[in-house]
Amino acid sequence: MTGLIIRLFIKDHDQVKNPKVRERYGVVAGLVGILCNLFLTTFKIITGLVTGTMSIVADSINNLSDAASSIVTLIGFKLSGKPADKEHPYGHGRIEYIAGFVVAALVIAIAFELFVTSIKHIFEPVEMDVSITTIIILIVAICVKLWMFLFYSSFSKKIGSKAMKATALDSRNDCLTTGVALISVIIKIAFDVNIDAYACLIVSIFVLFAGIGSAMETMEPLLGEAPNEDLVSDIKEIVLSRDCVLGTHDLRVHEYGPTHTIASLHVELPYTMTLVEAHEVIDEIERELQQKEIVKEVTIHVDPVVTDDEEMLELKEITIKILKKAIPAADLHDFRMTRCDNINKLIFDIVVPYDYKRTDESIKRELSDRLLKIRGDLELVITVDRG
Repeated sequence: MTGLIIRLFIKDHDQVKNPKVRERYGVVAGLVGILCNLFLTTFKIITGLVTGTMSIVADSINNLSDAASSIVTLIGFKLSGKPADKEHPYGHGRIEYIAGFVVAALVIAIAFELFVTSIKHIFEPVEMDVSITTIIILIVAICVKLWMFLFYSSFSKKIGSKAMKATALDSRNDCLTTGVALISVIIKIAFDVNIDAYACLIVSIFVLFAGIGSAMETMEPLLGEAPNEDLVSDIKEIVLSRDCVLGTHDLRVHEYGPTHTIASLHVELPYTMTLVEAHEVIDEIERELQQKEIVKEVTIHVDPVVTDDEEMLELKEITIKILKKAIPAADLHDFRMTRCDNINKLIFDIVVPYDYKRTDESIKRELSDRLLKIRGDLELVITVDRG
């Protein structure tokens, strides 16, 4: 069914890196969500009011919020597909994340309202009038939401959308919350015990936590999250595929929407290469990264590496041993040595984990003390990075 919808309504559906194709995925998903949720809302409100089942009415309101969320998703994908302009040179892709956050905020607001209502009905119970028909209606609702979960999950994987993933998880949560309402109805029929308000309370708490989780996930790209491990691996694989490349470091990735990723990195090349040769290698790497649509834009800084200075290489080995003994998780790069007017200057950068507790100054002081005990004639220039 999902495959048929994709083929019928999304032209060039395999070109998921194309912003316009991605926009069509979002529009189709939004329209499907609106239709399905409006159907479920009407279905459940009528059932809940006729039977007096508060948990079903509560669940129907959740479906109504889902319909509103689908409208927000649709608008978000439409706006995020707009091309770059003078005011927004990196495009409008981040609107998709904002739309996802708005959806999560709606879910949180509805969940809070349900929580208050359920508490009220625990102290002022409402009589339930349920039957086998009610059970059938709820089972139908669960089946529809299960299909929507699979539908949105498929779309999420196709286009790599966190907003769509959040919508899929919301549909999964709806299956569970409707299941809670179903259990309360079955208990009422089988044992004549009314746990409806308590079921509604459970639903509201579950929806509240799901909304908070979705809000946090959609905010991560806006705050600037760490790059995807697969993306990092793909970039490094292409960079290191050149025989002349000795290493790479300081990779930085900035995401301006799922289809506009900008990267910058340092690439180590032998210092014996001419400027023209180094430029050609870097140009080839940049072109391949863009042609394979791994990133939209990339900037590469060249670090010349000396490979035939015995004294410097010996000092590098000593420094690595000292560093690994002091901070096992640390890395070293940009190691070089300059000699001028009888001054031997040793320059290098070290990278320590973000959560490493010691200050940069204390790290530099320890390394300096240990190196100067071995070579007192050195002038040290140490830079500490976190990564």
